[in-house]
Amino acid sequence: MNLFRRRSVAALQAEVLTDKSLKRALGPVNLTALGIGAIIGAGIFVLTGQAAAQYAGPAIVYSFILSGLACAFAGLCYAEFASMIPLSGSAYTYGYATLGEFIAWIIGWNLILEYLFAASTVAVGWSGYVVSFLKDLHITIPAAFTSAPYDHLTPTGAHWWNLWQLFANGWTSTGAVLNVPAMLIVGAITILLVIGIKESVNFNNVIVALKLAVILTFIAVGAAYINRHNWHPFVPPAISPGHFGWGGVVRGAGVIFFAYIGFDAVSTAAQESKNPQRDMPIALLGSLAICTVLYITVSLVLTGIVNYTQLNVSAPIAVAVSSLGPSLAWLEYFIKIGAIAGLSSVILVMLLGQPRIFYTMSKDGLLPPVFSAVHPKFRTPWIAQIITGAAAMLVAGLFPIGLLGELVSIGTLLAFAIVCAGVFVLRFTDPEIKRPFRTPVFWLTAPLGVLSCGYLMYNLPPDTWARLIVWLALGLVIYFAYGCRHSKLAQRPDRAR
Repeated sequence: MNLFRRRSVAALQAEVLTDKSLKRALGPVNLTALGIGAIIGAGIFVLTGQAAAQYAGPAIVYSFILSGLACAFAGLCYAEFASMIPLSGSAYTYGYATLGEFIAWIIGWNLILEYLFAASTVAVGWSGYVVSFLKDLHITIPAAFTSAPYDHLTPTGAHWWNLWQLFANGWTSTGAVLNVPAMLIVGAITILLVIGIKESVNFNNVIVALKLAVILTFIAVGAAYINRHNWHPFVPPAISPGHFGWGGVVRGAGVIFFAYIGFDAVSTAAQESKNPQRDMPIALLGSLAICTVLYITVSLVLTGIVNYTQLNVSAPIAVAVSSLGPSLAWLEYFIKIGAIAGLSSVILVMLLGQPRIFYTMSKDGLLPPVFSAVHPKFRTPWIAQIITGAAAMLVAGLFPIGLLGELVSIGTLLAFAIVCAGVFVLRFTDPEIKRPFRTPVFWLTAPLGVLSCGYLMYNLPPDTWARLIVWLALGLVIYFAYGCRHSKLAQRPDRAR
């Protein structure tokens, strides 16, 4: 058994020309909107203020610049792969072509943590905003149907190697029944995604336009109320390691890195792009650049309106708007609508990405054929979409946002690191292969991408690593029980190199 057999890049590129099962309907504008839809969500409406209050103060601007640079390393590597191998598998396919089947399986399995669990995580956040907005309209939903029935706290003194202590202990019942709004939004978006990619993207375009309008309105209105005294000192003196000072700026960069999670979902739609060799790099790097500028501008306006010490709340932008006086009360409602729209588009992009990973893994034989079934009318991977949606609904209804968010972070960072390593490896193993987009200064960019992602993973809590180990163990059982036995690469050596 050759666990590290690789897909031939030439064979993958030939597959791009012959596989017409998915509909190529997306141009650069649609793909860029997908990236913006995935990135701008809870990060800009929640994380910006909280990170400023806890770590960096007004210097959160520098944190966003550092974080954006770290993410750009991965983005440049994704752009090279997406233009060279424009298939739906994203990082999974890239790993298959460079590091072998076993590593590809690990990537694909971890991408479930990014896409499926991210959709569930954001759905829980969406539920909170909707419940708050309805309450403003004097519509109250019973708390038993708006929160998770279970919570999990890491037992005091627990170590990452004591898996039983970490997982069997610490579970508590909250008294709730189910988070019904979270389940409903996942169900509704799943139906939309089954109906068609073009319809889903058009819906996303409308939502992205709405949340951009909200953000730009906040910037335009808030800029007139900036008090420059709130920016002094711009880098607050350190009070402890990682809290303010330049150490806080660096820690803040690590925290808000996760505000960028999701841009790579653009690459999962490569097989539905009209001209992927040109459009994928534009969309990946364009969405990153636009969102970085918006994050920096919003953080400047936010910390200019309100002193950063007041922003450690669940809705910091709403706090800033309410401080401007009753004449701008209308803007607070507008902000909440924008947040709800923003989170909706994140759910859509995450739920769009996961079935396309399943689709490609199934085409390679590593998952059962049912996952690559394409609807004859809608031309979408409809069964994989329904399975993904049902699983996300269950997770969103049962578990709290904190537990889900940690899993999303570590799975995503591992995928990013492997993609960067893959670009570096392929430059030596296949130097002559056609690359429509080439990662600039790859010998520096790719290693920096690996190191930055690895450093952020290293600083995650020990119990997050323990959950990753358990998740990987479950994935290995499935791989050795089914995947490696049904691998089409093993059955057709001509597809390997």
